[in-house]
Parts: sequence; structure tokens; C-alpha cells
Amino acid sequence: MQERRDAVLADLTTLSVGGPIDRLLEVTTRQELVSAVRDADDAGRPLLVLGGGSNVVAPDSGWPGDVVLVRTRGVARRDTPDGVELEVEAGEPWDDLVAFTVEHGLAGMEALSGIPGSTGATPVQNVGAYGQEVAALITQVRVWDRAARTERVLGPAELGFSYRDSRLKAQPGALVVLAVTFRLRASDRSSPVGYAELARTLGVELGETAPLAEVRAAVLALRRGKGMVWDPADPDSRSAGSFFTNPVVPVAAAVEGCPSWPAGIGADGAAQVKLSAAWLVQHAGFGRGTRVGRVGTSSRHSLALTTEPGATATELMAFAEQVVAAVRARFGVTLVPEPTAVRP
Repeated sequence: MQERRDAVLADLTTLSVGGPIDRLLEVTTRQELVSAVRDADDAGRPLLVLGGGSNVVAPDSGWPGDVVLVRTRGVARRDTPDGVELEVEAGEPWDDLVAFTVEHGLAGMEALSGIPGSTGATPVQNVGAYGQEVAALITQVRVWDRAARTERVLGPAELGFSYRDSRLKAQPGALVVLAVTFRLRASDRSSPVGYAELARTLGVELGETAPLAEVRAAVLALRRGKGMVWDPADPDSRSAGSFFTNPVVPVAAAVEGCPSWPAGIGADGAAQVKLSAAWLVQHAGFGRGTRVGRVGTSSRHSLALTTEPGATATELMAFAEQVVAAVRARFGVTLVPEPTAVRP
């Protein structure tokens, strides 16, 4: 376990905002991770657990306690009658894992290529893209329960997955992810392609399959074209990916002209649709490349908010609030930020 006293949050997040850290601990094993969390709790020090820092808006004031940087590694394979299970340590870089599955002929997460961050963060957000999401793959998540001071194993029902949400996200910091187990299918062909843009790129019909490597290559190309593959040399990748989730509204509240997709039945029994947040942002006056000072929308995708060197979290969140207000005023729809705004 390595300790530093000179680190800043801006260097640990893809948005590159955030102030100084009182103490940074970098852990490389599951045991070190549990020990670091227990030590902080025993001492009553504020604790922030970070993986890839790709879905976080860190505070300008910094962190007045311990930041635990999770750099655990490891993928354990188990062949079962239902498929292939991979138990993955929380700090394993997500895209490295996706590349591993494609290389080893394991289908199920190929369309999730190019997403930055660590594996341990994926169940928190129920990460998804291009017609796939991790909720369909996860069989269990091993966590450290800080209140009970014990390890627990949570199944899908206990995790409460929904669109870009989970019980882990609803109780921030209470449960620290140690490892995630995924069930995949041994095949060199992808899962049925469920996203129109990806299907067009691959030259297949919706519901058809394609070679795993071709799906991964197509997704990476699409994401790079939108500035959504992390690259220090690409200013458009200084972002948290999509900054707002696609809003789900009753069919009667759908916005004319806005692309939408069926989203099931709501609690009131009414049919719902999912609206394109990118379209709403753009048509509310915040198209690609809209800048206010050192923050604004990506030059390649209106749903990604980006920062320039020296930008602050305060500037970024103020801009995001302007976008939310404009969309609400124009369309009567309230956008919800996707990244977590951390507060000491």
C-alpha cells in the first residue's frame, strides 16, 4: 500500500477538476482495500474510494481525509453449465476486461468497449451503451459493508438495478465493491445487436449477431468519433462521458421531434418512453462546442461536458445547471446528471 500527501483530485479524474487530498492511499490487493477502509472508519477520517475517476465531479476544496485509489487486479474464470463466469477484482480497468473477453471468445460485453473507469464502478452505475448493460451479465457483487464491518455477497435482486442506477448508487459509500462476477457466453459471435447506430455501422440488421472483434472495433470507432474514448491528447475526452441520463417520461409527455424509444410501463401503469438527452440539450441552445469560460459541451457530442486546463468543478456544475434550466424551460423535461458530484 502506497501513501502520498501531495496528490490532487484533478489528477485522478477524467474531468480534471478537484482540489488537494489530505492522504492518498493506493491499494493493489483486496485485503489492502478492506484494511484501508477499516482504518479510515476506525479513525473517523472522511473516506472517498476512487477507481478510474471517470464518473466523478470532484470538489474544488479537495478531500479532508483519506482517498483510497483502487488498483486491484485479477480475473478468475469458472466454466459452468450456464456459461462462463468471470470474477473480476474491482480495480481491473474496464476496457481491458472487455478486450480480454473478446480475445477469449466470451460474448456479452463487447458493445461496452471503450468505456473508461474500473470494473468495480460498473454495477454502481449499471453501466450501459450500444444496447448492452452490465445488469444483464452480473451474477453477484462482493462488497465490504462499512456499517456491519464484514464482507457480503449481493445478487442481482439485492443490487436493485435500474436504468443507470442501483442500490449501490442509492447508498453512496456504504458498500465498497471488492469484486464483480459476470456470466458470459462462450462464442466468437456477439450477442444480438440491439442498437440501430451500431447495426448500421456493422452492416447487419437489429437482432443479428456479428464477430466479437468486429463489434468491439465498431464501438471503439463510434466512441472515438464522439470523443468518448479517454485519450490525454484529445481535449474532448476530458469529460465524464454522457453528463445526463436519457429522461424517461410518460408517452403523453414525449417531446415532438425528439428521438425516443419504448421504456416499459411506469408505476402508474402508463406506457413510458426514453427521450434522447443529447437532442434535448442541443435543441435547448447548447449544441456541440458551446463554451462558457473553461467549460462547455464537447465539440463532437452535445451530451458530453468537457473542461479546459484550470477549470473548476464550480464552473462545470454551474454550466450543467444552465443546461438543465434551459431544457426544462423549453421542453418541460428535467435532466438528471449521470456522474456523481462528490462532497466532503
